[in-house]
Amino acid sequence: MAVKILSFYQDGCMGCLEQESINKEVEAALSVSIESINAKEQPDYISRYSLKVTPTTIILRDDTVVEKVEGVLHQEEFLALLKKYL
Repeated sequence: MAVKILSFYQDGCMGCLEQESINKEVEAALSVSIESINAKEQPDYISRYSLKVTPTTIILRDDTVVEKVEGVLHQEEFLALLKKYL
């Protein structure tokens, strides 16, 4: 069961900047990789995942969306969410 974590952002988004630092802490804590994607520069993702806001975090298991969180995902919540799938 391969788990993939996508974090969508856009330039100038304050919540996205906050999420970026949280992502780095989560990556270090769980030894995972979080792929940061600029939603404006890659619009195909907007329709594929029905993105409405940034930041949005998507967790995929075997290429199927198992979690989608819109807005800032705080560290404690993020860690608890990921531990269900790792």
